[in-house]
Amino acid sequence: MPAPTLLVLAAGMGTRYGGLKQLDPVGPGGETLLDYSVHDAIRAGFDRVVFLIRRDIEDDFRAKIGIRYEGKISVAYAFQQLDELPSGFTPPPGRTKPWGTAHAVWCARQTVTAPFAAINADDFYGADSFRQLGQFLSAVDPAARPADFAMAGYRLDKTLSDHGTVARGICEVGTDGLLRGVEEVTDLARRADGVIAAGHHTFVPEVSVSMNFWGFTPQIFPLLAKTLETFLGREAGSEKSECYIPSAVAEMIADGTATVRVLPTTADWFGVTYREDRPRVVESIARLVAAGIYPPSLH
Repeated sequence: MPAPTLLVLAAGMGTRYGGLKQLDPVGPGGETLLDYSVHDAIRAGFDRVVFLIRRDIEDDFRAKIGIRYEGKISVAYAFQQLDELPSGFTPPPGRTKPWGTAHAVWCARQTVTAPFAAINADDFYGADSFRQLGQFLSAVDPAARPADFAMAGYRLDKTLSDHGTVARGICEVGTDGLLRGVEEVTDLARRADGVIAAGHHTFVPEVSVSMNFWGFTPQIFPLLAKTLETFLGREAGSEKSECYIPSAVAEMIADGTATVRVLPTTADWFGVTYREDRPRVVESIARLVAAGIYPPSLH
């Protein structure tokens, strides 16, 4: 089996960071969250990273971000473009918004040839998650029918913000450990009494949530093509609709073309949802460094 590949979804980075004003340094040596993801991937046996970006940020991205990893791991690039669509479809005039994460993964189909993990560029996923996904991808049968995929399942209480509400994909997991469905829940927060709730609905702390850390084989690409064709059949004229990985995966589970194993992780997920979240992320990284999980500097 080939070593797994890490696919980093970074096409939206230029927009979020104002022309790559850099991912915020959060580590004691100036490390970014992406630095920790690549470090964890290398330790988990991944031998290649593919950055999925836009053509208009390519030069800036290569010079400021991609170069950081050359010499540590094989680096390649794929590109998400509005007009790269399944045959017979074209973007509507005036459309500038990306087609979503399902489209982003599909755009890597010519570059990614091994089992791979897909992650967001600006989230911290933790060493345990990479170990588990690495083990799964190193043993998965790339010709399995139905296709055999996986996702890291985070405890809901490890993914909340102290500074506002969040949206999370709440997972329904069968007794066999397979994903049955994902429900997008908005306005989640921890109340003053410690209960996690969204409106009048409460949730147990240990329920699994999806944080967009998926393990796929190249079988995902033709399946995503079908998903995109269906989506574009409905939404091709829209200037804003997007096709997301969780909804695409849910369709594959429903029609029996794929199974998704939920790998419960002990790792914390960190992200800067609100500006006020950054000090907590810096503190959390410092705690992991002090515990010896990461060295004082990754550079």
